[in-house]
Amino acid sequence: MNAPQIIRTSTGEELVVIPKADYEALLHAAEEAREDAADVAIYDERKAELKTEKLLPAEVTMDILRGSSRLKALRNWRKLTQAELADAIGVSQGFLSDLESNRRKPSAQTSAMLAKALDVPGEWIES
Repeated sequence: MNAPQIIRTSTGEELVVIPKADYEALLHAAEEAREDAADVAIYDERKAELKTEKLLPAEVTMDILRGSSRLKALRNWRKLTQAELADAIGVSQGFLSDLESNRRKPSAQTSAMLAKALDVPGEWIES
């Protein structure tokens, strides 16, 4: 950046004269700073949201990333077989298999029973 030239008006106001390229560089830097500030605001908002949510355990998340449904990952995390979980909530193993493979959707009552049997927050059960 070149050295600025300062000019004083008849009213005493100081004006700064800089080359146009320097002015454009300042505008570009200001725009980037605004974008960065917006990104930080979005990050802060998302971080605040996470504080109010219970996060899935890493083991469950990894199982989901490997292709398991959320329900299957939660069951595996609790080290239960399909038959054990099905018995715990009073459904057949085949029905639970359908829920895990998303061929069927649980009712609100079934979701609540699954959450209780798995000892997890209700929002962790997909309905």
